[in-house]
Amino acid sequence: MKKNYGISFFYTFPDTLNVTKPVFSAIHKNLPVNMYVLSYQNIFHRIMRTHLTKLKSTIAFLLVFLLSASTALLAQNADRRTNLQIYGSALQYKGELEDQFFESNRLEWGGGLSLNRYLSPSFDLGLHLTYGGAEARINDQNHFDAKIGSAMLGLRLKMYGTILKEDAFIGPYLQVAGGGMHARTEGATNGAVFAENSFVTAAAMGGAGIRFRFSDGVSAFIQTNYVFTGNDGFDNVSGSDNDRFLMHNIGLGFNLGKAADADGDGVPDRRDKCPDTPTGVQVDKNGCPIDSDGDGVPDYQDQCPTEAGTAATQGCPDRDGDGVADKDDRCPDEAGSAAMRGCPDTDGDGVPDLDDKCPDSPAGVQVGPDGCTVDSDGDGVPDDQDICPNTPGPADKGGCPELDAATLKLMEEKVRFEFDQSRVQDGYQQLLDSIIVALEKYPDHVLLIKGHADHIGSEEYNQALSERRAQAVKDYLVSRGVRNADRLVTRGYGETQPLVKVNTRLSKARTAKARSQNRRVGFEMNTPDMKLDLP
Repeated sequence: MKKNYGISFFYTFPDTLNVTKPVFSAIHKNLPVNMYVLSYQNIFHRIMRTHLTKLKSTIAFLLVFLLSASTALLAQNADRRTNLQIYGSALQYKGELEDQFFESNRLEWGGGLSLNRYLSPSFDLGLHLTYGGAEARINDQNHFDAKIGSAMLGLRLKMYGTILKEDAFIGPYLQVAGGGMHARTEGATNGAVFAENSFVTAAAMGGAGIRFRFSDGVSAFIQTNYVFTGNDGFDNVSGSDNDRFLMHNIGLGFNLGKAADADGDGVPDRRDKCPDTPTGVQVDKNGCPIDSDGDGVPDYQDQCPTEAGTAATQGCPDRDGDGVADKDDRCPDEAGSAAMRGCPDTDGDGVPDLDDKCPDSPAGVQVGPDGCTVDSDGDGVPDDQDICPNTPGPADKGGCPELDAATLKLMEEKVRFEFDQSRVQDGYQQLLDSIIVALEKYPDHVLLIKGHADHIGSEEYNQALSERRAQAVKDYLVSRGVRNADRLVTRGYGETQPLVKVNTRLSKARTAKARSQNRRVGFEMNTPDMKLDLP
């Protein structure tokens, strides 16, 4: 396992190779193998500590440089060019033991911060410091747990400085960075436990992210980077490729410093008389929006910047004073309403007089695009006068069709009931299904369902029984899918309208057949104006 460290060392620090190789050769010739390995390891760790110290010094220098540079630049410029990001970080490892890429349940969490410096609308320079972990466990014989810190200097290519506006809410970007990693790892390989080991290696990353801008000072971001390393020792298993990682970061960013030009109009706040001018608006030397026609409506809000108008019409003239600008007014010399695009609507039917062929339509009547009353069934009877607006019929019948002979004959049929019962017997289902067909044929007509009883029992009881029989027939029709159940009207007549005259002085046995004819439900279909044979 120590040979891996030597290989990583030479790959990571090529400048050291020429200096140390003669020493290692001499040691190899004169010392036993175990002492050779020990000397090699000691020298290697000494060099690693030297490089780590240099790397830390470099990072500290860059951090001080960026902070001092930002102070100087902010004193000279109006923009807030320095950004500090604090974030949570998650690593996904890919090496000889495991490939965790794009597995949401294989995340090792950490954190970090970045100090970014605005260079141009397209580029930012950033120093990125991250600390986190990575681990994999195949079984008790093969596993590792590594704590990893990284420091990288990178360049960000922004899409929100050129392609999108710099102050856009969503700002995608690409970035690349390079630097170093320090790892402290422990675990087991093929059952052999290896002691805690730490090393430094070169690293580079590339990725993409999205910034979400909440204000001039605060934003959030999310990003993913593919991290290349110069070492294959994170998992202590050698392979054809060095260990790699996916690094996912999510956090908040804070713009440092104080902006000298709050509205970004190019006029410093100390002499800006209109400090809240929207971004991108052309301003005069005082920082106020330009008003070319002098009507009090600035050009950026003025839809007619070369013609004086009013604020109500967004800076455009309005000759008839109806609140609709002449450029949008179909009747610029005749006052109207905004709904009618500046034209009058005398009868208030929603069709301007300019297009209305029936300018005197009654109030509340539905009209067509030509302003005339709608005739839905095309029978020549306007809907407001048509009793049956969905089925054509002659005007003398109120626009309703006359019932055909088959339907009239069907209305003469009766549903009979057993003594003192209101249940519809199965034998009448075919009759009732035929009535449903008739209702579909005449969708605007109303069906009167009339219930009756024989004379046995009190008048009050027979009245209630006749109503229950009529309701039972209606319930059946509704259960079979009759559209618009309001078309079904029930009435109970008790024993008042017998179909057959019964001699009440005779016994029940002798009058049973006649009485059975009176226990019935009859039907009547008529127009929806309810001109039915009602008592």
